Amino acid sequence: MKKILVLSLLAVCALGLVGCKQEDAHTIKVAINSGPDQAVWDTVKQVAKDKYQLNVEVVSFNDYVQPNEALANKDVDANAFQSVPYLEMQAKERGYKFAILGKSFIFPIAAYSSKIKKIDQLPNGATVTISNEATTLGRSLLLLQAQGLITVDPSKGLLPTVLDIKANPKNLQFVLVDTPQLTRSLDDPKVWLSVINNNFASQAGLSAARDGLFMEGKASPYLNVLVVREGDKDETKLQQLKQAFQSPEVEAKANAVYHGDVIRAW
Repeated sequence: MKKILVLSLLAVCALGLVGCKQEDAHTIKVAINSGPDQAVWDTVKQVAKDKYQLNVEVVSFNDYVQPNEALANKDVDANAFQSVPYLEMQAKERGYKFAILGKSFIFPIAAYSSKIKKIDQLPNGATVTISNEATTLGRSLLLLQAQGLITVDPSKGLLPTVLDIKANPKNLQFVLVDTPQLTRSLDDPKVWLSVINNNFASQAGLSAARDGLFMEGKASPYLNVLVVREGDKDETKLQQLKQAFQSPEVEAKANAVYHGDVIRAW
């Protein structure tokens, strides 16, 4: 009797393990940034479920550090929030062993102002707020350079800092701000211009195409990507996630959520 009971318990455990494996094969966790992307990922979840019977669990973060940490620590299976230059910088600095699962969108960064309507109205000595995060900082400076407002050291590539500004004819005063706080800086009476990421601008009801004084174009190298750990890229559920994301339904939802401010990169 005792032997039968032990065998029964082992059988239950074995069935439980099989159940867990089956559940893991059809469940995937993805880290994203909080904000408008959550609505886009609701559509990803629906497409993944309808087409692949894949359950996508989304974990939201409000910064650019935790999603990669969560992926490295195996708390999630993938993340979808970062541009290629940011990914390359983080991999170099932190030693992440990541791989690109697939391309996402280009979310054009833009300059906004609550005081002026045209860039030629920007006064000498004006205060400009930009992100203090290295990749976004460099991206912001390059956007300002494209408008002829500054010139930066070309040897710095995609990662110039304010120390690399070689010419500043308007003597602009740069203030570095935490990225999520950039939209709030527009209310500061001393701030004339702020360069803001698309996702944070959208949370404040701003549209790059509608409200931006100027914005990145389609040639931007800052395309966003779906990222996984090296060695996991070919897993069936990850490939299914990629297909679900790169679907007409998700593209349509992103255009609706971001009011046409996104550019498909795949």
